[in-house]
Amino acid sequence: MSKAGKKAYSIIRSRILSGDFPPKTHLKEEELTTLCDVSRTPIREALRSLAADYYVEIIPNRGTFVTDWSSDDVEDIFNMRMLLEGYAAQQAVVKATPEDIEELTTYCNNIDLLLSQDGPIDVEAFLAENRLFHRKLWQASGSKRLSALLLRLVAQPVVARTVMAYTRQDIRRKNEHHREIIEAIKAKDSAWARSIMSSHILAARHVYTLAFLDDPS
Repeated sequence: MSKAGKKAYSIIRSRILSGDFPPKTHLKEEELTTLCDVSRTPIREALRSLAADYYVEIIPNRGTFVTDWSSDDVEDIFNMRMLLEGYAAQQAVVKATPEDIEELTTYCNNIDLLLSQDGPIDVEAFLAENRLFHRKLWQASGSKRLSALLLRLVAQPVVARTVMAYTRQDIRRKNEHHREIIEAIKAKDSAWARSIMSSHILAARHVYTLAFLDDPS
C-alpha cells in the first residue's frame, strides 16, 4: 500500500473504531478525500484494504459501507479466538522457553506500569503491550500456522473495538489473566493455561456485548 493509502487507511479505521463512522455508514470517496487530505486513488486503495480486513463492505453499484456486525458474528469471532488462543496457551506450556517466559513477564510489568500512572490510561500504549504479549504467546506455542491464523483473526474490528471499551479495572483484570497464564506455563499445567485463556476471551466478549450490542442478553 502506498504511503498516502496507509494514511487514509489509518484515519478511516480510527473513525470506525471510535464510533464516528458507525455500522452501515455510507463512506463517500469525495468526503474521505477531504477528511484524509489525499486523492481518490489512495482512498480507493485504503477502502480495498479495509474491506479485506472486514471493516467495510464494498457493494457493487451502491458504494462502500461500514460493516454491521451482528450478535452471531461477534459470537463467532470470540468463540474462534477462545478455541485457537486456548490451544496456543496449552501448547506454550509444552514449548515455551525460559526466555519466552521472561519476555511475557516484561509485557505484564509494562502494563502494570501504565496502570500505576495517574490520569486516564494510555490505551494505545496498553494496546501495544497487550498485542506483544499475545503474539509472543502464539510464538511460544511453536506453530507458525496457528500464529498466522490468530494474527488474521485478532485484526478484525470486533477485537480492536473491544479494547476501546475497556475501563482501568478491565485492563487490570486482563493483566491478572496474563500473569496467571504465565504461572500455568511455569507449572507445566496445560489445562490451567487453556482455562485462563478461555476466561480471558470470555471477559473480552462480555465487555464488547455491553458496550456495542443493543441487547446484552
